[in-house]
Amino acid sequence: MDKVIYLIRHGQTEYNRKGVVQGSGIDAPLNEVGHIQAEAFYKTYHNVSFDHVYTSVLQRSIQSVKGFLEDGLPTTQLAGLNEINWGVKEGKVPTTEEHSYYNKIISGWRDGKLDVAIEGGESPLMVQERQKPALERILSYSKQKQVLICMHGRAMRIFLCLMMNRDLRDMDQFKHANLGLYLLHYYANDQRFEIIKENDQSHLPDSPSLTYQDKSK
Repeated sequence: MDKVIYLIRHGQTEYNRKGVVQGSGIDAPLNEVGHIQAEAFYKTYHNVSFDHVYTSVLQRSIQSVKGFLEDGLPTTQLAGLNEINWGVKEGKVPTTEEHSYYNKIISGWRDGKLDVAIEGGESPLMVQERQKPALERILSYSKQKQVLICMHGRAMRIFLCLMMNRDLRDMDQFKHANLGLYLLHYYANDQRFEIIKENDQSHLPDSPSLTYQDKSK
């Protein structure tokens, strides 16, 4: 069956605000702005007849859909939707030297070195491999026609490449912001996705702090 998928990034955390590297090894909660963003998204989309809500297992993604869960919508937490693991860089404010190393890794991904990971972390190929069964599971339930998915910035870029059958070298073309929305239609007969809305933030109040875009990931 065809599906409509609402794919969002989690709301802001203090790590986002401070520019601290935050991956799957950091289970940070939303900050005050993040909760406001989550509430704004809920107020705009609570009347959508979602059949199921999927999140990563990290609390910032779960808190971002709190309103829907309190409404009693069925939910599933999938570790396959977790953020990329940034290894030894997690929880650190990058120094000039570390920032250079970090950017070198990401630049290498754009050049096709997709099997390279930050020390102790994951490569994009590793992340996409764990995402494949998660996506297959989400698509396997024919009765779930409208689905809400909440995950993370870099992981979402990789997930969108998987959904859109795009080369992972192009992942940075998918922009994201805290509580930004990608609205997609899945055509089951053709087994393809179409993006209807891309990084839409129109549901957020008109405030720089609420539309802050974490460009590092």
